[in-house]
Amino acid sequence: MAGALVTTYRTVIGLGGGPLLPAVSFLGRLPTAMCQLGSLLLVARTSGSLATAGLVGGALAAGQTVGGPVVGRLADRLGQRPVVLVAALLNACAVTALVVAALGRAPTVLLAALGVATGLSVPQVGPLARTRTVALARRAGSGDRTVSAALSLEGTLDEISFVLGPALVGVAATVAHPAAALALAAGLLVVCGTAFALHPTARAVAPDRAPHRPAAPRGRARRRAEPHRRRGTVHALRASAALQGAMFGACQAGITALTEELGAPGQSGLVYAAMGVMSAVVGLAMASVPSSVTLTARWRAATCAALVLALPLLVVHSLVWLYVVVVVLGSAYAPHLITLFALTERVVPASRLGESMAFMTSGIIGGQALALMASGPVAEARGPGAAFAVAVGTAAAACALSWACRPERERPASAGRTPAAEATAGTP
Repeated sequence: MAGALVTTYRTVIGLGGGPLLPAVSFLGRLPTAMCQLGSLLLVARTSGSLATAGLVGGALAAGQTVGGPVVGRLADRLGQRPVVLVAALLNACAVTALVVAALGRAPTVLLAALGVATGLSVPQVGPLARTRTVALARRAGSGDRTVSAALSLEGTLDEISFVLGPALVGVAATVAHPAAALALAAGLLVVCGTAFALHPTARAVAPDRAPHRPAAPRGRARRRAEPHRRRGTVHALRASAALQGAMFGACQAGITALTEELGAPGQSGLVYAAMGVMSAVVGLAMASVPSSVTLTARWRAATCAALVLALPLLVVHSLVWLYVVVVVLGSAYAPHLITLFALTERVVPASRLGESMAFMTSGIIGGQALALMASGPVAEARGPGAAFAVAVGTAAAACALSWACRPERERPASAGRTPAAEATAGTP
């Protein structure tokens, strides 16, 4: 089985001509994982106010939640190359401006505005790398197994970036200053964001300027029903992603509260990182799941597993058991997210895939930010168990949603799409 996995991932990496594309896409998305924590630590240190730091961090998350789909839509319409190139340079400038303003003790309003600008201009390398790799696989005539492996690899790169990014920020803040971490993020944006934008594979997702001939008319009832069903399915997938993000946020609040209660606040980041490592490992293994197991079945299995594995959080009271429970819980995260992205690829037109992938990522970020804001005060007032209860509740909601929806009935796999079908597919 290990040999088959290696062969599959070699095929995926070969789609882009070698390891350069995944390398620059990984380094290009790393700043996104660094800026959230980096901005919090920087503003907290320079202003001396955790409230101000939280406000700036929230502004950055809000900007990214709103800006992600916009950047994705522009990439679908204009092509990834110009959009990512401009966004990466703008984002690097915004991060640099935030660092300068924080070091200069700028007013809170200006810091928050720069936080919004930083979030809005994120180049969305992760979602667009997914879109590009899927396009390369479909253009090469690869089957759903290869597409699934491509999404597994992209999901793993995301997980690693969100473990490594905060770790780099923590090291920089300890040995130097949080500003050093954000300066590194700005440099990565300029170099690796530009490299991702200019990579030859960007042509695989160049917008099709040729006029499409309309498809043959279909029955009126079918014309009305299919777009409506597709929109409902896409909204359900985005809601499930937001619920997963909310589970992340609630778990983060609970882990922070419990480690502080146990007198080991420094362990919170390590616990969360251990969960991310487990998620990344299981994400890579997802490529070995037989194609006979449908995406809908995987979605339901992942959400059920997340609910069952989250329940022990309600009774954990020691650091050792916290590590055990959280690491095991991490095994359900990557399968859920990878499956959501795979289902999104199935049910939206290829011409809107970049926007839809960015919407999913924005949903995760937005859900995490909202849950963290809501469960943090709850954990402070009622203890870590209250925050973990929020995590269990969001897991239950995601599980119920997966059983209420049947996405694979809405649209065939995108391998069979035709230009005429794309022209009449409707807006998800």
